[in-house]
Amino acid sequence: MDKPHVHYRTEGHLAVITLNRPEVKNAFSHEMITLWRQFLEQASTDSAVRVIIVTGNGDTFCSGGDIRDMAEGRLMSWEMKRFLWEGVHRIVLTMEDLDKPVIAAINGAAMGAGLDMALMCDFRICSDRAKLAESYILMGLVPGDGGAYFLPRLVGVSKAMELLLTGDVITPDKALEIGLVNHVVRHERLMEETMILAEKIASKPPLAVRMMKRAIYQGLTSTLRSHLDYISSQVALLSETEDHREAARAFLEKRKPLFAGK
Repeated sequence: MDKPHVHYRTEGHLAVITLNRPEVKNAFSHEMITLWRQFLEQASTDSAVRVIIVTGNGDTFCSGGDIRDMAEGRLMSWEMKRFLWEGVHRIVLTMEDLDKPVIAAINGAAMGAGLDMALMCDFRICSDRAKLAESYILMGLVPGDGGAYFLPRLVGVSKAMELLLTGDVITPDKALEIGLVNHVVRHERLMEETMILAEKIASKPPLAVRMMKRAIYQGLTSTLRSHLDYISSQVALLSETEDHREAARAFLEKRKPLFAGK
């Protein structure tokens, strides 16, 4: 039986999605795209899961589209459109709807669409062996999976233009310097450090974490007045939760709070 192109496992309050086509640098396949979306939806609806981690098997995070398919013209124009809109873009839109934090553990090369898939996550923890590039221009293409949307929001318009129009490969340290990734860690400690961050977030009041994520992204696309109206509603709702009362009691009693939020 062929191995699945994506693995899924849970560990406590964490879900780990692992891209599993190491023999082709974790390049996209229809099965990978389908499973990736399904596992995101599964983690979203699992009340025990509070944080999601996405990583790759082998020495690559994700190389994006399969260059052999490109060279042989296997996907004609409308087939490519359907593959993106009905496949890859469903992951992007599922991620937009997902209010649980998602961490990309970039274990190796993240190129083209592979980098786009890391950019759409909320955090990026990068191995010191990784390399990153928005390499579409080298293939005569434009970012098909949201790179031209996410990258300017992370590094600014001018730096995004440079990366997109040159296709230059950048090092982990450079990615950290320009704000493309949150942390760079030794390759051997990548998953350990990612799990530490994930566990730290998962230990916080779950509903407040989810509302915090919503508030951050909502604030990026709204006016100040609209955002303040939105956030006042969130504060009012959270003030009624047992997690909020437990946090206040624990603070006064100088102990660690125990959160049972959903």
